[in-house]
Amino acid sequence: MLSRINKIFILAVVAIANCLTASAQDPQLSQFYAAPIYTNPAFVGSTKKIRFTASGRNQYSSLNNNFLTSVAAIDAYIRPLHGGIGVMALADRAGDGQLTSISFNGVYSYNLNINREWAVNTAIQGSYIQRGYDFNRLIFPDMIDDIRGAVLSTNEPNRNETKSFMNFGTGIMAYNANFYGGVAVHNLLEPNQSFFNPNGDAAELRLPRRYTVHAGISIDLVKSRNEANRVFLSPNVLFMQQRNFYQMNLGFYLKRQNITVGGWFRQTSRNTDALIFLLGLRLPSFRLGYSYDFTVSDARTATGGSHELSIGFEIKTKVRNNMNRFGKPIKCPEF
Repeated sequence: MLSRINKIFILAVVAIANCLTASAQDPQLSQFYAAPIYTNPAFVGSTKKIRFTASGRNQYSSLNNNFLTSVAAIDAYIRPLHGGIGVMALADRAGDGQLTSISFNGVYSYNLNINREWAVNTAIQGSYIQRGYDFNRLIFPDMIDDIRGAVLSTNEPNRNETKSFMNFGTGIMAYNANFYGGVAVHNLLEPNQSFFNPNGDAAELRLPRRYTVHAGISIDLVKSRNEANRVFLSPNVLFMQQRNFYQMNLGFYLKRQNITVGGWFRQTSRNTDALIFLLGLRLPSFRLGYSYDFTVSDARTATGGSHELSIGFEIKTKVRNNMNRFGKPIKCPEF
C-alpha cells in the first residue's frame, strides 16, 4: 500500500515537472466567436460598434484540480485610424493554482473595403505574459514518509517561480455578406517560457506558434423582411495547430429570432475529443451563451465534460455602415 502511495506522489511530481519544463499549449475555447479577439485579432473593429466580451471555461469539471480559463476584451472601430483598436486580458489556472498564466494584449486592426461586396481586415497584436507556479504546492520524493505521507522537507532548490516575456501575433480575415474566413498566427516570437532554463534556446523551452484557420458561411433558410421570421444556418470549420498538436472543429449555428443553437465535433491529433453543444440568447445589445463539451475519448470517465459561459455587450456608434473606404461590419456567429 505504501509503495503504491509513493508511486502516486512520484507520478504527480513528474506531471507537474513536465508542465514546468516542456512545451505548453495555449488555452482553448469552444465558443470561438464569443471571444473573437482570442480566435483572431483581425476581428477587432469588425462590428463597427464598441464591443465588450467575456468568457469563462471550466475544463474537465470532474477533476479536483482542473483547468480554469477566463478571457475579457473590449474593442471599438476608430474611423480616423481606418480600423479598430482592442485590449484583451486572459487568466489561466491549472492544478488548483500550481501553474498560472496571465496575459495582457493590445491589438490594432486595419479595416478596408476591397469592393462593394468584399472587405478585408488585417491586425497586429502585442502581448505581455506572466507565468508562475507555487513551489510550496509541489511534492517531491524526499518529502514522503512511508507512514505519515508527504510531511518532510525537501532538498530540491526553489527556482524562479515567475516568468515574464513579450509576445506578438497577427491575423487576416476576408468576408462578404455570406462568407467569412481568416488566418491567425500567435506566439510569433516563440519566447522562452522555462522557469528552470530561462536562457536556453531549445525548442522544448519555447512557447510554440499557434496557427488558426477558420471559415464559415451564412445561409438563409427562411427569408423574410421581418427579422423575427428569418432563420439562418451557419456551417463552420476551425482548424488549429500548435507544434505537434492539432484540432479540427466542424459544426454549425442555427439562429431564429433571439435564440441560437449550435453543435460541434472536435477531433484532435491523438483522438476523437468531444461533442460540443451550444445555446445562446441574443438581445439588441446583449448576448449570453452557454456551451457544454461532452468528452467522447477514453478519458471521459475520469475528466468529465467542460462548461463554458460567455457574455457580450455592444454599443452603437455614429460610424456609417455603408462607408466605401473604411470597411463594413462583418456578419458571423456571436458564440
